[in-house]
Amino acid sequence: MPSVAVKLYSVFFKLLLKHRLQNRIQSTFNDNNAFGVTSRPEETIAAANPSFTDGVATKDIHIDPFTSLSVRIFLPDTCLAAADSERQSQSRVRVRNSYRSPDRGYASATIDARHDLYHLRRNSYDPSGTTKSVSPTDQLRRSSYGGSSDTDALISKQESGTYRGYSPSLENDHQTCRKLPLILQFHGGGFVAGSNESAANDFFCRRIAKLCDVIVIAVGYRLAPENRYPAAFEDGLKVLNWLGKQANLAECSKSLVNTRGSGAGAGAGAGADARRSDVHRHIADAFGASMVEPWLAAHGDPSRCVLLGVSCGANIADYVARKAVEAGKLLDPVKVVAQVLMYPFFIGSVPTHSEIKLANSYFYDKTMCILAWKLFLPEEEFSLDHPAANPLIPGREPPLKYMPPTLTVVAEHDWMRDRAIAYSEELRKVNVDAPVLEYKDAVHEFATLDMLLKTPQAQACAEDIAIWVKKYISLRGHEFSY
Repeated sequence: MPSVAVKLYSVFFKLLLKHRLQNRIQSTFNDNNAFGVTSRPEETIAAANPSFTDGVATKDIHIDPFTSLSVRIFLPDTCLAAADSERQSQSRVRVRNSYRSPDRGYASATIDARHDLYHLRRNSYDPSGTTKSVSPTDQLRRSSYGGSSDTDALISKQESGTYRGYSPSLENDHQTCRKLPLILQFHGGGFVAGSNESAANDFFCRRIAKLCDVIVIAVGYRLAPENRYPAAFEDGLKVLNWLGKQANLAECSKSLVNTRGSGAGAGAGAGADARRSDVHRHIADAFGASMVEPWLAAHGDPSRCVLLGVSCGANIADYVARKAVEAGKLLDPVKVVAQVLMYPFFIGSVPTHSEIKLANSYFYDKTMCILAWKLFLPEEEFSLDHPAANPLIPGREPPLKYMPPTLTVVAEHDWMRDRAIAYSEELRKVNVDAPVLEYKDAVHEFATLDMLLKTPQAQACAEDIAIWVKKYISLRGHEFSY
């Protein structure tokens, strides 16, 4: 059974949630306002930090000018590991050669070796041009304007602006950028609450980014009742299409840089071509290339994309996965290789055993969840067997056999667990890899709720997810197994 502290917290949590839901039902909203909101005033927000202060850099991007849709990108500092290891290996080669040179004395070789190692570790900007050594840990963090002179992996220009976050150089042909898989994450909150910028969601996404060694993109979809169904679902699909656009813009930008470089190096006769390339580059900057997200362009691998949904976010993730299957190659280069559904927000008109037995369970009981569905679904469409609510209704497209591998996480004391397990069983019947992870003595949102984030169960759940996800994002094959 859950601890006494969890039980007491659940009582106050449900009272507060019920009060907020009833207030929103009684309030009037302008249905013609498509811009919407992605966060509530009562949410505790974690500010974005674009430097690797704790191993993960974050930034917020508003990606749709017509709505409030936004994303928060979580970039782990392991994206710099490839460039670091390459420079270190080159330095070790230079050191060995200096020792082996027959024309040099021992003292000269020692001085050169020390100079190479000293040069390798320089990463602090000094107006006088001097350098100072730093620890290997700080070497991974050489990523802030005002604090970097590394010319291979970072933009070293010290501008008068205030941005002090990581900024990869997209125009350096010699730059080695490590490509990381992408996880598209959808937060929970019953479609009416929660935020991709909340402190709890920020903590969870940082944990996933570190454990899975991926770039996490937390989606800030529009909330109900200001924007009812299908706004949140369309926002999820819009972000997936945005990833494809980003990949294509990055390729266009790279080809323009290559064209400009080849034209400039072809001699005096190619001067006109170089100037034309510069003109085209300016046009692209004006109409599209300036929209390239540098973190994703330098480090994102859209061909290894995983969807991860928490509670109602799992419903959005499942919808996006279905649309990705229907789109097929139209989404190239984006490929959804797997999805993770964490205690999905499924319901139906015919109650399951857990919906009867655990209807008054911890944190989110069935009565309050039905209120949330009434706020989310349009009044004329309200039904517990709505396609957004019940994944098991007949006639849903595409056929389940085309769905990506799906990991389902459920909790013992969650009234929604049986329907999530039934959905996983249907997937396994058509030979889709669809394991279920059930956690004993756990409650709904046990791995993502602010109070429970630091419990051993929450940590174990994130580690289990990482083990399974790596089966499908590893470039070395399926050496991981669950």
